Amino acid sequence: MKVETTPVDQHQVTLTIEVPADDVAKGIKEAVARLAQQVNIPGFRKGKAPRKILEAHFGKEVVLGEAEELLVNRFYDRALRDQDLVPVTQADIDMVTFAEGQDMTFKATFVKKPDVKLGDYKGLTVAHKHTEVSDDMVEEQLQAMAKQHAKLVAVEDAELANGDVAMIDFAGKVDGKAFDGGEGKSYPLEIGSGSFIPGFEEQLVGHKAGDEVIVKVTFPDAYFVQELAGKEAEFTVTVIDVKRRELPALDDDFAKAASSFATMDELRKAAKQSLQNRVTNQEMEQYHNALIQQAVENAEVDIPDTMVESRIDQMLEELKLNLESRNMKLDDYLTHAKSSIEKLRETYRDTALKNVRTDTVLEAVCKEEGIEVTSNDMNMEIYQMAQNFDADPREVLKIIQKEGRLPMLAQTVARRKAAALIIQSAAHTHHDGEAADDANAEEPAKKPAKKIAKKATAKKAADDAATETKSE
Repeated sequence: MKVETTPVDQHQVTLTIEVPADDVAKGIKEAVARLAQQVNIPGFRKGKAPRKILEAHFGKEVVLGEAEELLVNRFYDRALRDQDLVPVTQADIDMVTFAEGQDMTFKATFVKKPDVKLGDYKGLTVAHKHTEVSDDMVEEQLQAMAKQHAKLVAVEDAELANGDVAMIDFAGKVDGKAFDGGEGKSYPLEIGSGSFIPGFEEQLVGHKAGDEVIVKVTFPDAYFVQELAGKEAEFTVTVIDVKRRELPALDDDFAKAASSFATMDELRKAAKQSLQNRVTNQEMEQYHNALIQQAVENAEVDIPDTMVESRIDQMLEELKLNLESRNMKLDDYLTHAKSSIEKLRETYRDTALKNVRTDTVLEAVCKEEGIEVTSNDMNMEIYQMAQNFDADPREVLKIIQKEGRLPMLAQTVARRKAAALIIQSAAHTHHDGEAADDANAEEPAKKPAKKIAKKATAKKAADDAATETKSE
């Protein structure tokens, strides 16, 4: 095999590949054997029909076409390995010569993965923030816990204000006619929550239980019910009750009711430790991300537009799947957000470029350092994925193999190992052990309860793995 590489532009190359006649003959013979396995011809065992019979059955063009496809795929892959090139687009194949008994020549044009000139990625120094949790931060968390355990109490002769809950009956009309979803009985509406049509809640402020209020609003132009979008509506609202949250006292009784602790001092101490763990872990993650981004910024690489567009496609697909899991459609989401696919693509562009650039640099670090993904690495990754979703690791592996995702998963694992190398070789690296142990400390916000397992299928675990490899 002879291969000649010709640059088309900064990112695109053309490989001219010459396949010897002997290999062409072998390819034709193999194509005949493959076709013979696909048909049952009377008088011949399956797979044993000679070429002349197959050509009579399929046509000579089909036999040679099968051989051409087989040879192109095989020698294109060999040429990529020979030239150490990784395509990021499907190749355009141009057949130059293909005839039995002659050398075969074809051209493959594609966009290649860009070259990376690595800068410093070891011994990096970036700021690492350390925040000590204050008593005020702890009290803020305890107040949030108290709000979760607050009781709604009806207040006589009280005027509605932001934060109050109005128990209301309402009936709405558009163009003088009632509409679906426009009526409700004993509906609890928190004033200021923004859960109703803009302008609705504000018109109830200052009213008391027993008041009847005429509320006039206009549905947003991007309202998800197309028949109501932009329409003026009038609601007759009756305020049944005005309720306010009654916060419990932060005492030992509250500690017992809201957590597994017997005293408020124990709860406060545990809350502070839990909050400190959370803050420390967040700041450690920020520190690690900053190290990775520093290594990326130190590198020189020009990312092809096609790689960015491909990543945007993946991000849009992930959004679509996420919306579908909540019984929503992408078109409805775009209408509600007053956006379009084109605008959304532009919104995603900077993030997509950053993600592709990071992945490309980490892959270059893998190559530079000779980082390899072992079978043990893959087994641990699949086991962890299965654990996260309470699935059988064997089933997860089977699905990943069936859908051809093992190479993508291996790339993800390799990039993680490269990231770990950058972090571990930083000029000032902190030990994660204590933070990891502290992360398992008891969370005081809830009473002890039976652990609710994440019941998900092996398919869900495998799908999430695919999402991670695409969006990381």
